[in-house]
Amino acid sequence: MKALVNYSDRKGSIELREVKRPVPGHGQVLVRVKAAGVCGSDLHLWQGPVSWVMRRPVVIGHEYAGIIEETGPGVEGWMTGDRVTGETAASICGVCVYCRTGNYNMCPHRKGFGTLFDGAMAEYMVVRQGILHRVPEGLSFEEAALTEPAAVAFNAVLVKSRPVPGDLIVIIGPGTIGLMALQMALLCSPAKTVVIGLSRDERRLELASRLGADAVIRSDKESPGDTVRALGDGLGAHLVVDAAGFASTVRQSMELVRPNGQITKIGWDAKGLDISLDPLVAKAAAIQGTFSHTWETWERILALETRKRIELGSFAETYPLDQWETAFAEMSSLRIAKAVLRVEG
Repeated sequence: MKALVNYSDRKGSIELREVKRPVPGHGQVLVRVKAAGVCGSDLHLWQGPVSWVMRRPVVIGHEYAGIIEETGPGVEGWMTGDRVTGETAASICGVCVYCRTGNYNMCPHRKGFGTLFDGAMAEYMVVRQGILHRVPEGLSFEEAALTEPAAVAFNAVLVKSRPVPGDLIVIIGPGTIGLMALQMALLCSPAKTVVIGLSRDERRLELASRLGADAVIRSDKESPGDTVRALGDGLGAHLVVDAAGFASTVRQSMELVRPNGQITKIGWDAKGLDISLDPLVAKAAAIQGTFSHTWETWERILALETRKRIELGSFAETYPLDQWETAFAEMSSLRIAKAVLRVEG
């Protein structure tokens, strides 16, 4: 079968290869992939190097939707032909304190698709039944493949953060996760929402405005601090969501957050952070990390998608799997907000 494989840590070390079709084991299903989303982490693999542990060669991709082609032994409640999407925790131990309490996204033995387990940018993939979700009628495979980034944003804004109606909420970084985070913030009836990017993010900032942001800021042309303070009571944002994750945006978050406010950091920086957190101490503000998602979050997102409470259709441009390089380049250049690969197994 065709699969997009990352074979080294060097820049550009991704190629379309013929690999062996996987076989589902106990409790697993074989999914014929129909759509696979391109994540920023996939772009980082393409650009190389990355800061997380990898098993190479590996089929990349962790945002997916498709049809069950085959069920392995021990599978219950799923049948050939079912339309499915699924989470990213390809393998967990099942017995640690996090697995036992439903927080399996934090399992120390967790293996994710596209890093330590063959992923979704292939004609077929193997998925354990515990992370499968049904794709509702009326939702396309391309839309369903965007459930994963929506779940990341839901976990960050609605599970790990403490938004209250009437808050001033700032999102830094108008990529897919940032735009999803904006939509989660809007569900909380904020007083104002602000999305911060750069001039080169123009198309994504325009999309943020269409989605409902009260203000968009190009931080290379105007002062975010002045604008944010003017939009509220002059004290800053109740919640800052850092969907970029760089040292510069962490500094910016500490500047924009109000005393006793909260910063939630989603974005990663492969270079690490060499900054002082003393501004947080001075403001008695909190900083919260957030990672991945769990089963309940996915079910809530699918319900919101079905009821059209969140927007997915305007996010993505679709490309055939064999045009993956064009898709990666278009997304990397910021000409589009999101790319989805169409796969025909």
